[in-house]
Amino acid sequence: MATQFSASVSMQTSCLATTRISFQKPALISNHGRTNLSFNLRRSIPSRRLSVSCAAKQETIEKVSEIVKKQLSLTPDKKVVAETKFADLGADSLDTVEIVMGLEEEFNIQMAEEKAQKIATVEQAAELIEELIKEKK
Repeated sequence: MATQFSASVSMQTSCLATTRISFQKPALISNHGRTNLSFNLRRSIPSRRLSVSCAAKQETIEKVSEIVKKQLSLTPDKKVVAETKFADLGADSLDTVEIVMGLEEEFNIQMAEEKAQKIATVEQAAELIEELIKEKK
């Protein structure tokens, strides 16, 4: 579902300066059916950016991270976060299939093959899991 809007947002940052964001033209934002839509203002010099992300719950991301570590036999000190790509951890297509099977077993869900093939990061896996759990209820 896509939403078209025109808006102005004011935010106060930690250094007591107010940042104002104005959309001069209508902006089109699509959340692709996800319910967790968040906006983050990242202050950087010289530009300011507004980033939009559809984040899964932190507890789901942590659980997925642990399953990925287990399936790939990673050391406990290896950092696996939401943005971590399976390929960056050395996972091949067979490893990815095993990760998906581990996730299905842990969360008691079934992932359609075409959706499972699109998973490349921990966050994408967590978002799909939450979507499937929501559909199941």
